[in-house]
Amino acid sequence: MNTNLHKFAAFVLISCFWLATVLANGQEYRRLSLDDYRDKMAGGWIGQMAGVGWGGPTEFKWTGKIIPLDKIPEWKPEMINQFNQDDIYVEMTFLRTLEVHGWDVSIRQAGIDFANSGYRLWHANRAGRDNLRAGIAPPDSGHPQFNQHADDIDYQIEADYAGLIAPGMPNVAIQLGEKFGRLMNYGDGLYGGQFVSGMTAAAFFEEDPLKIVEAGLKCIPAGSQYGECIRDTIRWWQEHPDHWEMAWQKIEAKYQDNVAYRKFSCSKDAFNIDAKINGAYIVMGLLYGQGDIDQTIIISTRCGQDSDCNPANSGGILGTVIGRRNLPKKFTSAIDPQGKFSHTPYTFPALVQVSARLVRQAVVRTGGRIETDAAGKEILVIPVEEPRPSELKQCWEPGPVASSKYTKEEMDQIASRK
Repeated sequence: MNTNLHKFAAFVLISCFWLATVLANGQEYRRLSLDDYRDKMAGGWIGQMAGVGWGGPTEFKWTGKIIPLDKIPEWKPEMINQFNQDDIYVEMTFLRTLEVHGWDVSIRQAGIDFANSGYRLWHANRAGRDNLRAGIAPPDSGHPQFNQHADDIDYQIEADYAGLIAPGMPNVAIQLGEKFGRLMNYGDGLYGGQFVSGMTAAAFFEEDPLKIVEAGLKCIPAGSQYGECIRDTIRWWQEHPDHWEMAWQKIEAKYQDNVAYRKFSCSKDAFNIDAKINGAYIVMGLLYGQGDIDQTIIISTRCGQDSDCNPANSGGILGTVIGRRNLPKKFTSAIDPQGKFSHTPYTFPALVQVSARLVRQAVVRTGGRIETDAAGKEILVIPVEEPRPSELKQCWEPGPVASSKYTKEEMDQIASRK
């Protein structure tokens, strides 16, 4: 190829990249075909199901210990059908609230819908729902004064939905945390969910695991202990790029053994369901997995503690990067299209459909638009924005309560009472 042809080829590549990030009136946009969105979004849901299914048998059986490799279960394709896992079904209540009541739904209505859920819950989710059923309205239902589990992992494990319906829209994901994450969490417990949803939103446009993690960090307050934990994890990965166990030991020393980083943990012993340390294990899987979904899930699992939730998050994020069509067949071949997620109206195909409907609304609400290309295919045109994190407040130094109570009329809408 001669020099002029080289220059022309380079020009074409640059032009194509520019077209993917169109500028109009000073606003930068990114373009994502609806077909590619659906593929990546479905991959994100499948990645969650694969992670929780694979790690499920190990959950909290290794606390403060690395799980031996020979204790990781053998993957079987039918393990993908995780219809009774809280890592999956809780977030579907939030999707249903958005589907029924729209994006402007109040946090009080979101709380009523969560109070009426019928599935089993634990920790911050359980305490938050109990508060709601007792008439303590959000955001107080997740405030540390009323919820001793407010720094636990709960919104973190169920925040994937927010990124999956907000591709490239970190502020949508952050604000969904303000509406749904505050039903049960506060401080680092909330930030963990906003971090996960921010990474998921970024995964539609980014493949580099480090850049995805950094995108998630931008979605939470820099001064939080959660942010400190993730920055430490990145640093220790950089110091020990070939030995994840050495990075794990440093995480253990600071975020498991040092009480200064467990100020609001619901347990001070080896059992640690605090959002921070489990968030570090999500990042360990992403960074050390290097884009391999098997290794990503296995490493997040082997870190221990909540070893089904953490690989569900890392698997969901990487599944979004990879997309359904490019996932290994062992994760897609046995999905039961008729299986219904516990106490929800959603099968897997219905879950994909509702996500696709909500994303159209999210794009338009943020100042984007839906275009149609020459082949009649829909294109999401998404404004590029810098993340605007929530205000920094930690569970051990909380802000005042809102003194928020449900009215009698609102309580009459809650069929399940404490």
